[in-house]
Amino acid sequence: MSELLGPALVQREVDDSSLEELHADAASCRRCDLYSGATQIVFGEGPKTAEVVFVGEQPGDKEDLAGRPFVGPAGKLLDRCLEEAGIERNHCYLTNAVKHFKFEPRGKRRIHAKPNKGEIKVCAWWLAAELRLVRPKLVVALGATAAYSLLGSHVKVTRDRGSVLRPPIGPPVFITIHPSSLLRIFDQPTGGRAVARFVDEMRRVRAFLER
Repeated sequence: MSELLGPALVQREVDDSSLEELHADAASCRRCDLYSGATQIVFGEGPKTAEVVFVGEQPGDKEDLAGRPFVGPAGKLLDRCLEEAGIERNHCYLTNAVKHFKFEPRGKRRIHAKPNKGEIKVCAWWLAAELRLVRPKLVVALGATAAYSLLGSHVKVTRDRGSVLRPPIGPPVFITIHPSSLLRIFDQPTGGRAVARFVDEMRRVRAFLER
């Protein structure tokens, strides 16, 4: 695992806890300043027995208001792609590298702002605890922030996309893009091919789990 997540996986003892207890502990998290602007923490969601954990960047506006991960436009597209690939969302654990919504206010709108390395680092403590409890067969890194949190700065999504990387600590990690990037090109001529490629990657995730 990365220099962020590896030590947390080693040091954080959560085997006797439940995901519900961990979520309750995280609700009062003040490890960075992002809590001050967010509505609430958005923790992971899914069964403790999940064989696959999907890790995104951070909650968006819809997730911040609902308190649930991947319920906004990108989450709905992810649901569609998972269904097409034959993966049931309710069998997966979905979470983010950063648990609070980071944004820039523009009038009445809240515009996504990328979390910095310090924010990712302090939140890796929670992600490591989730992985120790779920113990998945595979982790899917959705985008650069998730890949950095899980594996460190040497991983590049453009270069490593579609690869299964095996860190010395923790489960193997499948590298791909975040579905939000598909939304930005969805109506362009290349949008259909981009979605099809992502669905094909999700089929490869399913094949890995079925081994």
